[in-house]
Amino acid sequence: MYLTITADGSPTQPATDLGYLLHKHPEKVQDFSTSYGTARVFYPEATPRRCTAAMLLEVDPVALARRARRGNSGPDASLSQYVNDRPYAASSLLAVALGSVFRSALRGTCAARPELPGREMELRIEVPALSARGGGLVRRLFEPLGWRVRAEAVPLDERFPEWGEARCLRLSLEGTATLAAALRQLYVLLPVLDGAKHYWVSQDEVDKLLRAGEGWLEHHPEQALITARYLAYRRGLAREAMERLELVRLAEADDTTVGELDNAVPPTPETPEAPEPETTGTTGTGDTAAPVSLSAHRRAAILAALGDSGAARVLDLGCGEGRLLADLVADRRFSEIVGVDVSTRALRIAARRLRLDRMGERQAARVNLFQSSLSYVDSRLAGYDAAVLSEVVEHVDPARLRTLEHGVFAAARPRTAIVTTPNVEYNVRWESLPAGEHRHHDHRFEWTRAEFRRWAEDVAARHGYTVALRPVGEEDPEVGPPTQLALFTATGPEEPADRGRIDARRKETAA
Repeated sequence: MYLTITADGSPTQPATDLGYLLHKHPEKVQDFSTSYGTARVFYPEATPRRCTAAMLLEVDPVALARRARRGNSGPDASLSQYVNDRPYAASSLLAVALGSVFRSALRGTCAARPELPGREMELRIEVPALSARGGGLVRRLFEPLGWRVRAEAVPLDERFPEWGEARCLRLSLEGTATLAAALRQLYVLLPVLDGAKHYWVSQDEVDKLLRAGEGWLEHHPEQALITARYLAYRRGLAREAMERLELVRLAEADDTTVGELDNAVPPTPETPEAPEPETTGTTGTGDTAAPVSLSAHRRAAILAALGDSGAARVLDLGCGEGRLLADLVADRRFSEIVGVDVSTRALRIAARRLRLDRMGERQAARVNLFQSSLSYVDSRLAGYDAAVLSEVVEHVDPARLRTLEHGVFAAARPRTAIVTTPNVEYNVRWESLPAGEHRHHDHRFEWTRAEFRRWAEDVAARHGYTVALRPVGEEDPEVGPPTQLALFTATGPEEPADRGRIDARRKETAA
C-alpha cells in the first residue's frame, strides 16, 4: 500500500515544514513495525518549494490470511483468501498505520514548532490503489470537506482491457487544510470506503471515531453512512456514536454558553427589569452594590449543598466552560474535582479558565477534565462523593431522561447528587421573554415546581435516594424562585462492585 502527501511552499512558509509536522526527517528513511508488516516513511522530494512524504506499507499476505482465517469459523478455505488485493489496496490497514506512525501529527502537536499545526497548507494526497468501487462515494465523502477529488478506475491489467476494472481506484485529493485535519479524515474515511476492517470492532472504536472526526464529522452530510460503515454496521455502537455527535453539534450551536436570561440578574416583583449581562458578584461603594447574577446565586447554592453533604470528591457533569469548576478549585474542602462535558471545545475553554497549564503540580493533581456523554454508562464516573448536574437536564430530550437517570443514579451512583434547572413559572417575570418561549433555544423543556418535584421524587424512589428541594435566587411570592435545586442523598449501602471501584479510586488518589 502506498500513500503520498505533498505540500507546496511559499516564500514565508517552506514546504519542508511538512517534516516538522510529521516528526520524520526528510533526509532519512525510517521503518516502523506494524501487526501485519512494515511501514516505511521516506521523502521522494524535499525542497522549500515542494515537499513530498511517502508511506509504503508492506503487508505480509500470508500473515493477513492466517489472521483472517483465525477469526472465521466458516468453511471457506479457498485460494481467494491468499490471492486478493487486501495487501495492496489502501484500506483500514493503511489507516491504522497512519494513526500509529503519524500519531503526533494526527493530534496536531509539534514541540519543535508549536505554531505549525494550526497553519493551513496547500496539500495534495495521492493513493494509487484505494479499496473502493466507483468514484461517486469518494466524492460524497471528500468533497464536502473542501477537497478537489480525482478518482480513476484501475484496470485489472492494462495489457488486457477486456478483463475490465479492478475493485480499486486511483485517488488524488487537493485542497487547503491543516495536516492534522487531513490525516484525521483519511484515518476515518479509508476504512469507510473499503467497507471492512481487519480487526474486531469494539466499544473503544466509538471514541476513536469521535476523536478523529472532531471538527468535521458532526457537520458532514454523510455522517450516518460514515458512522455505520466505520463501525462495521454494529447498530448499538452506531446509534451511540450518532447520539454523541448530535450532542456535540448542539453544544457547538449553543456556543457552549448558557442562555442570556439564565445568567441575567433576576428581576424582583418590586423592581422588574430586563435581563442584564452577567455580573461577577456583589460589588459597589458604600451602601450601593451591584446585584448578583442568577448564575452566581446558582453556584453559591451548589457549593452550600456540597458543603452540607460533606463531599470531598466531586463530579461536575456537563461542566461547560468551567465557571463552577473554578469555584470548586478555589475551595480547599474538595480534594478531587472532575469536569465532564460532551464538547471538547468547552473543555478547552474550561482548561484555560482554570489555567491548568500554570497550576502547580499539587494543585493540578486535584483537577481532571475529560469528554463523555451522559447518554451512556461511563465507568469513569463511578465512586465519587457527589455529582452536580447544573442546568443540564433541560437540554436532554424527555425520552432520553431515563438513560441519563440510569447513567448517573444507577451506574455512577454518587452518595450525593445535585440537580438544578429553571423554574418555568418564573419566566413571566422576564419582560423581554415572549410568552410561552423557553429561556434558551436549546432547552427541550422547562419544568414547573410541581413537575420538578414529581420527577425528583420518582428518581429518588427508583434508585434509593432521599431528596430535598431548595430555591435558588430570590423567591417570588407568586411564582417561586428563578431556579430550583434538588439535593439527592443515597440511603442504601453501596453495591459491592461500586465499593471496589470506590476503594481503588481512593487508594489511587492517596498515592
